Amino acid sequence: MHKVQFTETVLRDANQSLMATRLPYADYEDILETMDKAGYYSAECWGGATFDSCLRYLGEDPWERLRKIRKHMPNTRLQMLLRGQNLLGYKHYHDDVVEKFVELSIKNGIDIIRIFDALNDFRNLGTALDATMKYATKKTIASGCISYTQSPVHTVEKYVEMCKELQRMGFQTICLKDMAGTMSPYEAEHLIKGIKDAVGDMPLILHTHCTTGMAYMTLTKAIESGIDVIDTATSCFSGGTSQPATETMFYALQQYGIETNLKEDVINQVNDYFKPIKQKYIDSGRINPKSMGTDAQALVYKVPGGMLSNMIANLTDMKAMDKFDAALAEIPAVRADLGYPPLVTPLSQMVGNQAVTNVLLGERYKQISKEVKNYIKGEYGIAPAPVSKDLENKVLGEGGKPIDCRIEDAKRTGEDFKAAKEALGDLARSEEDVMSYICFPDQTKKFLEGRKAKEENVATYAIEEA
Repeated sequence: MHKVQFTETVLRDANQSLMATRLPYADYEDILETMDKAGYYSAECWGGATFDSCLRYLGEDPWERLRKIRKHMPNTRLQMLLRGQNLLGYKHYHDDVVEKFVELSIKNGIDIIRIFDALNDFRNLGTALDATMKYATKKTIASGCISYTQSPVHTVEKYVEMCKELQRMGFQTICLKDMAGTMSPYEAEHLIKGIKDAVGDMPLILHTHCTTGMAYMTLTKAIESGIDVIDTATSCFSGGTSQPATETMFYALQQYGIETNLKEDVINQVNDYFKPIKQKYIDSGRINPKSMGTDAQALVYKVPGGMLSNMIANLTDMKAMDKFDAALAEIPAVRADLGYPPLVTPLSQMVGNQAVTNVLLGERYKQISKEVKNYIKGEYGIAPAPVSKDLENKVLGEGGKPIDCRIEDAKRTGEDFKAAKEALGDLARSEEDVMSYICFPDQTKKFLEGRKAKEENVATYAIEEA
């Protein structure tokens, strides 16, 4: 059997999935040097929702968090998730912004950039890929990522073609991102064998979630079929809407005699460290028991755990939980009307919100969200299959056509940077501060104002003490 390596997700996706990315850096700083000795292929620690969460909820500078992790984990590849032209936000950014973000990510400590597009429109990966290669160090890896889903148009043949395209583009590894945990063992076997035949010895990675209860079977079949790297979470932060457990998969592979590079005593120490942290957040209510369970409904509705919990929260706020089953049933219908987009950020939120709106108003598409209109206009990229003609006519007018180009092509004017610097004034002390503002202006300004006020208070206290 071949070698199988592990990406540990507890610093990013595991806590993002179980507790909405509210894990502060201070909670895990003391275990980082131990994690550095575990033998992981990589530690996923940045990107995804971490950036937004640091600024919005945790009062942390995401760049400073990354630098600290880098300092304590010098021997482990640090990995991030990047939404292509969306970066870490919810809209397309200009090419010069994407390039500068990638440059700063590598400069501050990122080794592996996993780049995906919600629609698998690979035109939205090109700028981020080019920038990764431009600023690459010896350790940098550009990983092309496919958002996995099932639909009449998402076939093994189509996924194989996508992987061949990622290889042609110049990515060094390929990741299959099964965000809803709906990939079955059967699908994993046929998909991975087909991809391996097409791309040769190019490393292939599988990222899945335990949401539907399928993940352990799927990972096992993927390993038999030739997968090179799997994403797992230290066991106390595994399961539910998170990933399968690192120690469990290690134990199973050890019996097969499959080399993993992992050190058993170290991964056990990591889990022992995180156990009381998890308990603290269960006790406080931050980790909801729903996120730790199995929900096989996702196999029917293709709904990721985060999307489901978001829908429950919204309907509860509106005192409309009696409409939950109807809204859930409406999701596949909206998805079909929109050309079967994969349900991953930001498309998952857009489809879910539109389904809820349709049900609450008692009429389909009586009210269409701005985001869905922009999607139909073509501003997020090309839909996997044709959008419903009636819906297209409703948004674009009879005979109207969506844009057929990547809307950020060649926009390298520097205007975003100039506007951000003017808006921040002396609050900005670095390119990183400016970049944070471009991505999340309100949250960043509030954070930087808080930082300045805190420093002024410390200075005043020092003078009084003297």
